[in-house]
Amino acid sequence: MPYAVFMSRALPSFPPPPEPIDVPQLLEVGTAAEEPCLRADAARNRARLLEAAARLIAQHGVAGVTMEAVAAAAQVGKGTVFRRFGDRTGLLMALLDHSDRKLQADFLGGPPPLGPGAPPLERLRAFGVAVLYRYAEQLDLLLAAQTEPTRRLSHPAVGALRTHVTMLLRQIVPGADCELLSQTLLASLDPAVIHYQTRRCGMPMQRLEAGWIDLVARVTGTRPPH
Repeated sequence: MPYAVFMSRALPSFPPPPEPIDVPQLLEVGTAAEEPCLRADAARNRARLLEAAARLIAQHGVAGVTMEAVAAAAQVGKGTVFRRFGDRTGLLMALLDHSDRKLQADFLGGPPPLGPGAPPLERLRAFGVAVLYRYAEQLDLLLAAQTEPTRRLSHPAVGALRTHVTMLLRQIVPGADCELLSQTLLASLDPAVIHYQTRRCGMPMQRLEAGWIDLVARVTGTRPPH
């Protein structure tokens, strides 16, 4: 199922996860730690800048997003954009933040099988498919916003995905090293890997989806669905 189906829905509130209370909470992605609450006018200006950046991507692709172009499109000074986002990478990361929140909201409180209410194995399958299509749809933006590898892997959004996969694995294969297995599974969903598979090797998304389902079955020692 394309992740566009999930992305088209309004962002729901973040309910507490239904997993046992002793399981670590998922990390919440959002604005930088030094500004947890933006003033109303600052929040409006931030949204205005992100809307301008999104328009530029739609019209010219990721290459068309520069600090100067966003400032011109939003009719503000260039310094305003730099103060809000720091640099171009910070701007691109902010653009990804909203879809990260939607994805997290979907697997925390959305409908099954991605959200609570389905068996953990079904949720794990649905999770990988959702991430796969979401990354494929935003591949250029994801690659442009990617930071140095060690920083990228420690990003709160990536940590939230890793924590969620670890919790599901602990319910499916409680005797395994689920933290390490979660990293192995998520490595197959890395945007750079998806870029190579789809654009260099010409693999269709259906093959990648089937590959994820097969990988989950092999890692968990279960049978893939018919």
